[in-house]
Amino acid sequence: MSGQEVVFTLLGVVAVGSGIMVVTTRRLVHAALWLVLSFGALAGGYLVLTAEFVAWVQVLIYVGAVVVLLLFGIMLTRAPIGDSADLDSGNRWAAAAVAVATGAVLVTVMVMGFRDERMPLRAGGGSASELGASVFRTWVLPFEVLSALLLASLVGAIVLSRTDIGPRRRSGSGEGDG
Repeated sequence: MSGQEVVFTLLGVVAVGSGIMVVTTRRLVHAALWLVLSFGALAGGYLVLTAEFVAWVQVLIYVGAVVVLLLFGIMLTRAPIGDSADLDSGNRWAAAAVAVATGAVLVTVMVMGFRDERMPLRAGGGSASELGASVFRTWVLPFEVLSALLLASLVGAIVLSRTDIGPRRRSGSGEGDG
């Protein structure tokens, strides 16, 4: 294994390990911090793959904006910060079994599909011009659908967080009816 492969593998292990911690920790704020580590490891993986632009977008957008938005959402919804027994459905072992089975299927498919394939790394492969050409030629429709989905989720989060929005109550006095 080359040095790049070793670093990429280590970053992958950190990303997967912190991803597991995101879904297994019982504290929401700790989950957000583990998510920062996972996103950071992904950015490091992009750097190893010579996709510097994608790595910086990962740091700025995901680490900077998404995690801040997640923490802001936790604060707005008054979610429990500490341990909460209400959030545990008791299906941990079933969920773990499904996760392990899904991971095994994904690893098996990847190994069978790309057993001895190697992709040479070339400098500039992740540049802004190549990425922009790919996104706005090949992937423009999914990109726009994703932006509409993110906008709808943001509007939904705002509506859910506001307490002054709701059905209007009719006064029982009967005044003003008519």
